[in-house]
Amino acid sequence: MSKAVLPDKPRAAPIFKAPATPAPLNPIPSSSPAFATPAHPIRPFNPAAIPQKASILPILLPPATLRPLAFRTFTKKHSLTLTSSALQVLATFIGRHCGTEWREEGLAEKVLEEVAKSWKNRNGGVIVQGEDSGLKDILKNLEGSMSGGRIVASRELSRQNSLVLGSSQNGEVSHTRLGFRPGGLSGLGREDSQLSLGLSSLDVEEDEDDEGLKDSRKWLKVIDAFEQPRLVYNAGKKHFDRDTSKPSLLPQPAHKTQVFRNRYNLIHQRLLRNESFQTPTFETLKASLKRSSSTLATTQQSYKLTPIANLLGRNGSSHMLLGLLTIAPTGTLAINDLTGSIALDLTHAKAIPEDGAWFAPGMIVLVDGTYEEENSNMGSGLGGSGGIGGTIGGKFIGFFVGGPPCERRQLTLGLGGKNGEGDVTAGGGFGWVDFLGVGSERAVGSKMRKIEQRLIRNPHGEETEGGRGRMVVIGEVNLDQPRTLQALKKLLGLYAAEPEEDTPMTFILMGNFVKHAVMARGGSGGSIEYKEYFDALALTLSEYPTLLQSATFIFVPGDNDGWASSFSAGAATALPRKGVPEMFTSRIKRAFATANAEADKGKGKKSDGEAIWTSNPSRLSLFGPTHEIVLFRDSMTGRLRRTAIKFASSKPETEENGEGDIEMPEPTLEPEQSMDIDSEVREAESQVPEPETAAAEAVSSDLHVARKLVKTVLDQGYLSPFGMSVRPVLWDYTSALQVYPLPTAMVLADTEAPAFCVTYEGCHVMNPGSVVAPGRRGVARWVEYDVRGKVGKVREVMF
Repeated sequence: MSKAVLPDKPRAAPIFKAPATPAPLNPIPSSSPAFATPAHPIRPFNPAAIPQKASILPILLPPATLRPLAFRTFTKKHSLTLTSSALQVLATFIGRHCGTEWREEGLAEKVLEEVAKSWKNRNGGVIVQGEDSGLKDILKNLEGSMSGGRIVASRELSRQNSLVLGSSQNGEVSHTRLGFRPGGLSGLGREDSQLSLGLSSLDVEEDEDDEGLKDSRKWLKVIDAFEQPRLVYNAGKKHFDRDTSKPSLLPQPAHKTQVFRNRYNLIHQRLLRNESFQTPTFETLKASLKRSSSTLATTQQSYKLTPIANLLGRNGSSHMLLGLLTIAPTGTLAINDLTGSIALDLTHAKAIPEDGAWFAPGMIVLVDGTYEEENSNMGSGLGGSGGIGGTIGGKFIGFFVGGPPCERRQLTLGLGGKNGEGDVTAGGGFGWVDFLGVGSERAVGSKMRKIEQRLIRNPHGEETEGGRGRMVVIGEVNLDQPRTLQALKKLLGLYAAEPEEDTPMTFILMGNFVKHAVMARGGSGGSIEYKEYFDALALTLSEYPTLLQSATFIFVPGDNDGWASSFSAGAATALPRKGVPEMFTSRIKRAFATANAEADKGKGKKSDGEAIWTSNPSRLSLFGPTHEIVLFRDSMTGRLRRTAIKFASSKPETEENGEGDIEMPEPTLEPEQSMDIDSEVREAESQVPEPETAAAEAVSSDLHVARKLVKTVLDQGYLSPFGMSVRPVLWDYTSALQVYPLPTAMVLADTEAPAFCVTYEGCHVMNPGSVVAPGRRGVARWVEYDVRGKVGKVREVMF
């Protein structure tokens, strides 16, 4: 039996090597010294004791024949993904070493099982590449441990892999053997379920001596919009592809069309996954067999989308369209999809839900209505237009307009269990896609939840206030307003008074950091004045060294911040936009360095509080893909009110006198209904509203605006659902504006909307408003987000 070939190691000097001995033809060793006869006595020769190598007839095994067995072993059992090149390598190896008995004797299954275990032990990742040197090393080791197509040294092979995992430096065990590295989660490995290898005892939860694993802030990562992976949905393959082209701020004109195409394909596949757009085959079959009218009435109704090009020649028929609302060159409203464009008539349309969302040009909407051809071209149906690929003649009369329904995060990722906290299921979903570059849900999700359970969540399930699992979100920090710094001092003083171990892990400060675009005002100081405002903020932060030593401060710019405001003068800038340049923030970073140096001297341990200046928008990743928080600063409510479509059916009936488009109720009502109307009229005859009633109505109105805003953004799955002339975007970076899958939480800092905390389809959306509450003297306002409960609350304090 030949020896197992170990991985490459440092070679010894030639003098220490044993002389190479060729394998003798006769198994009985020679007694001649010329043939290196051993000095020890020769034991009696027993031919039966020598293992006879079984004869193998090598074959050419096609990869397609091996694919079902490899899929069952790698994907179903070990949650690994085989590439075509890796499958080819494995098929060649098994055909050569297992021969004709690879299927009947189960030899191939044992080889695939050993390769999968070794790959996971080596931290190979989710995808097994055939060009990877790790797979070649595994097969090389395995080749030396096989005899007659069978693995005879699996224990020794597993022990070699364990030694590779346990490699250390300076006598300390490296935590990378587990696939964990705080702050850099891209190298995370997969969970090993093989207890026979002893990896269950090598859990990160038991490494109590590592300070980096005790602080939950070590698992927090800020992802800049310009560093986020650029993913494009491939409609043909039905999965996401990574855009490998080099992005540019001045791309080709074709990239502008690609922006709409990507948005449409993403929403279209999301709709097709919705139950309302799936044909209930089983129910329809059961209904046709029973021939029962009651069964037909209860059968689930399914909707079907019609491409705009398919409307040609179908005058008077009803359809449902999915397309982009635009303003045609003639000034009329139109709807576009990938096949064509058609004029849209919404005179009699009704929003679904009524007054529940905004619909503006630039949004992708669902329209249910009837197609009507032009009178002059009733026969052809072309209407004198370009037909497919161009503008379709006639118009589409819409009766109902609604946004594409949203999809929960656990459905997108294919998660099971309660609240989507289980493992990835075998059904659909994109759990294997790494959307943020921190590891996919399928690769590291279960591991990250275990770490989160130990570091943040209370193991006893008790609801407690405070703790490290908090994020403080402060909006509209106008440093050129003196009252802003006063509010910040009061706010930071509250958290500085808490014990250091209960300090919030993150403070998020949202722009605009100046009320006016001072960098665009020629005679008012410009960039020098802008830097002085941040110097004043540095002095304020220096008064709370404990916060600077134990928390991460994240700064998100607005439209009035540099450098973008120097040429936009405070108007809407292109998204995404980069953070504030370092030349303005050097004094703040110096304050953090001073606070950390004092902590190192006084406590003898290293502190690493830091300030991060990120882009707008940006994302926070906490414990890998477990928590994704979107940070976005934009005054979106006012822009929606200015550009949204106003439906005639949304007018209240009290404004009509019976002569308008809305018909008044007929007097033939039931007694109970007439009583309800009388009671409502009687309640409306109050003369002066009570203060409590007025306050309740104000709260109800604010909540309605918040829900309307949240539903509009999340249903669109896009942070800038406007035309590019209203809110420009950088064409090559629009993947950072996609809100798919839904994040765990989202900070939508909008000063034109009331401060709120609303949960919609499992996504918790927060708006901190302005740190100085408008219309209220001496009130500071912010939002405190609890990571454990995934819920935030608006807090206020007098200053």
